[in-house]
Amino acid sequence: MAGDSVISPQRSKDFGKLDHGCDHYKRRCKILAPCCNKIFPCRHFHNETSNSLSNPKDHHDLVRQDVKQVAQVCSHCGVNMGEYFCDICKFYDDDITKGQFHCNDRGICRVGGRDKFFHCEKCGSCYMVDLRDNHFCVENSMKSYCPICFEYLFDSVKSTRIMKCGHTMHMECFSQMAKQNQYRCPICCKAVLDMSAFWEDLDMDIDATRMPAEYQFEVSILCNDCNSTSTVQFHVLGLKCRKCNSYNTRRVTEPANHCHTY
Repeated sequence: MAGDSVISPQRSKDFGKLDHGCDHYKRRCKILAPCCNKIFPCRHFHNETSNSLSNPKDHHDLVRQDVKQVAQVCSHCGVNMGEYFCDICKFYDDDITKGQFHCNDRGICRVGGRDKFFHCEKCGSCYMVDLRDNHFCVENSMKSYCPICFEYLFDSVKSTRIMKCGHTMHMECFSQMAKQNQYRCPICCKAVLDMSAFWEDLDMDIDATRMPAEYQFEVSILCNDCNSTSTVQFHVLGLKCRKCNSYNTRRVTEPANHCHTY
């Protein structure tokens, strides 16, 4: 009846657990985006919707910290709106098998289990504990875009991989790159895989393939792996660094006293 207050029935905190949500998260609530005053299942759904609008001027992302009116338990019915809840990130998720945790240093929630990660101050990111004192630091490496798909890594929900050079990309992008026999970092060109066995095979192929007399000359090369320069015998199959024995090199000068024929 008009004018009467509506009293919601009290329910178990586990009511509807894992039954609701979207493609990104399982949760029993939606968020009100203050930027456009619309309701969305999650911030990713908001961003996908807003950035696909026909007018580019309307494109925008939701700043999660700006979301108001948040609580883990509904004040009307007592339902737990997310088994995992972070008041800082305004984040809910019923699927706690992901091992969600909030990194105070990074100011964002991550997955994988707090005990399995550490925060690297220089890189500005959380990495697996086996990388502690065992990775090359690149300042704010996660505050960049994946060099393959160009998604901003800091906000991405996908798993990431830190390469030997210190640069990062999505794990699935790294796997796809490796399947295409691309072994170099797209940013700095250093080898991201152990290429020693391949270099040994290339040694044997070069030893078995003699270059014609007109191609027996020396060239200067720069090694992408150790950054050293050296002068080596030209070979069409590869140019080997004299310092680290890598074939991940590039020519930096033309051969002396060698005329090209056209």
